[in-house]
Amino acid sequence: MRFLIVDGYPADARERHHAGFGLTPGEAYAAVVKGIAPAAACDIALPADADAQLPSGAGLSSYDAVILTGSPLHVYHDEAPVRRQIELMRAVYDSGVPSFGSCWGLQVAAVAAGGTVTPNPLGREVGFARRITPSEAGRGHPLLAGRPGAFDAPCVHLDVVASLPANAIVLASNGMAGVQAAEIRHGRGVFWGVQYHPEFSLTELAAIMDRMAGPLTDEGFFRDPAEVAGYVGDLRALDADRSRRDLAWRHGLDEQVLVEALRTLEIRNFVAGCRNGGTMRH
Repeated sequence: MRFLIVDGYPADARERHHAGFGLTPGEAYAAVVKGIAPAAACDIALPADADAQLPSGAGLSSYDAVILTGSPLHVYHDEAPVRRQIELMRAVYDSGVPSFGSCWGLQVAAVAAGGTVTPNPLGREVGFARRITPSEAGRGHPLLAGRPGAFDAPCVHLDVVASLPANAIVLASNGMAGVQAAEIRHGRGVFWGVQYHPEFSLTELAAIMDRMAGPLTDEGFFRDPAEVAGYVGDLRALDADRSRRDLAWRHGLDEQVLVEALRTLEIRNFVAGCRNGGTMRH
C-alpha cells in the first residue's frame, strides 16, 4: 500500500516538534502507519510551505490513501498556508482517493467540503478527550469498530467543527465537542476523521504539552510550569512502564489509551478499509 501523509504543520512548528519528540509530525504519523502496515510506503507532503511540491490529481491517484496530521494553524484564518491545504483536500476529494485525518485534518476536510470551523466556545480540550460517545450511526460504522460505548483518547485542540457539510454524518461526540468523529462524502471522495489524536503516544503528547507549558498555565490547566513538568513526567513514565498502575489510576487512563492497538484503532480500521478495496470508495 502507498500512503501520502499530509503534514499540516508550518516549518517552524515542525522543527519544534522534532526538537521535543525526535520526529516531525509527518514522520511520527508515518511511523504509526508503518507499525500497522509494515510493507506500506509513506510519502510526506508539506503544504504549509510556500515552496511545497504538492501532488497533482494524477499524482494523488497513485496513492491508496491520504492521511492528514494535526496542525497549530487555524483553518478560519485566510492565509496562504491554510488555503493551500484546503485546496489540496479538495483535490483529494476530486481524486476519489480515500482519506483520513486527525484534529486539524478533520477541520480541513470539513471546510474543504463546505462545513465550518470555529474556536471552541468551551475552550481548549487538552491531554485527553474524555467520554467520547459514538452516535447511533457511529456504533455501526467501520471507523469505530471495536470501540466501547464511551472511551478516552489523546487530544489537544482549541477549534472545533461547528457545522458539517452536506453528505456528512457525526460518528461520535463528547461534552467538549459535538463532532469528535465524522464521515464526509464529497465529490468522488470519502473521508473519515476524528477530532482527537489516536496517533499520539503518551510520549508524543507529553512533548507537545511540555512545549505548551506557558499557554497551559495561562489558561488555568496548571498553576505553574512545575505542575506541567510533573504531568509531562507522569505521561513519559507511564509510556515507558505500562505496569505503573499508580500513574494510570492517577490520570484515569485505561486500555483504550494505554494499549497501542486500541489507541490507534481508528487508523487501523481506516487502513483495513483501504486494504480491503471498496470499503472506502464512494
